[in-house]
Amino acid sequence: MKKIITTSDLQNSPLEELKVAFNKAQQDLTKSEPNSPERRNALASIENIRRAMNSRHIQRPKPPGF
Repeated sequence: MKKIITTSDLQNSPLEELKVAFNKAQQDLTKSEPNSPERRNALASIENIRRAMNSRHIQRPKPPGF
């Protein structure tokens, strides 16, 4: 992974796109060499994608009575 996927890149992405990006970043991570810039970028991207996915879950309205 050459470029870090930033939170601003992800802010308008629907959950399904985030899942695809997460899987791609994980694949890039497995192909990267230890301590390489590509590995660091993949790890940073995964963390950013996780945060974006979590924020989508938090922002969902709760059903009445909960």
